[in-house]
Amino acid sequence: MFARLLIPLYAVMSYGVFTVSFLYALGFVGNYVVPKSIDKPVELGSPANVTAAIVINLLLMTLFAVQHSVMARPAVKRWLAKFLPAACQRSTYVLLSSLVLLLLFWQWRPIPAPVWQTSGIAAWLLTGVHWLGWLIAFASTHMIDHFDLFGLRQGFSVLKAAELPNHSFKTPLLYKIVRHPIMLGFLLAFWAAPEMTAGHLLFAVANTAYILVALQFEERDLIAEFGETYRQYRRRVPMLVPRLFTRRRTGDGPSTRAVGAPQ
Repeated sequence: MFARLLIPLYAVMSYGVFTVSFLYALGFVGNYVVPKSIDKPVELGSPANVTAAIVINLLLMTLFAVQHSVMARPAVKRWLAKFLPAACQRSTYVLLSSLVLLLLFWQWRPIPAPVWQTSGIAAWLLTGVHWLGWLIAFASTHMIDHFDLFGLRQGFSVLKAAELPNHSFKTPLLYKIVRHPIMLGFLLAFWAAPEMTAGHLLFAVANTAYILVALQFEERDLIAEFGETYRQYRRRVPMLVPRLFTRRRTGDGPSTRAVGAPQ
């Protein structure tokens, strides 16, 4: 009975940490509200050592990339299953990813040298695309199963002594346009900056490189899981850039698996 209560509480706690990290990310990337953002240090006026800032920032992003991608691999999941109940494995992944992300925000070194700066209509358009990216990323999690993706459904399944849900293949809404709409949303949010600094550019380039590499591993895992169904989906639907003109094809089947989400 204690475990049946502890696991849902753990899931809620992990989801709470994720929520904090996601909301802080909005302010961090866009330089809104938060005390320290991608371009604004906590202590203003102190000159940055550019070389040290680049090295530290790349190490922070590498740490996040390694944790976020390695823990998602099936072999690592099978190894963790020896130590963690199935109902809290996803929550553990979410918790650790969120903590590493918060560490990145805390230790980030701004490099404020300007790369480009816009004003007027161009600035408003870029700001709109920036917020559209965040909206696409967040909405795409709900197009599949937001609470399964972030471990809440698994955590609360123990209260009803229910088996964890099986994942079948589906492509709802934006997943009919691109295979990885969550990642597309992040890319739009990272790159659509009315004022781009060297530090922000480093962040955008490094995360774009990580996303492109990580998606190769994720798609390999999806092919291993769904086989020819996913291969046909790959042939029909582009990875990240929507096709402007395409013939409508049938055959997409429904799924609770996040086709384009972190695993």
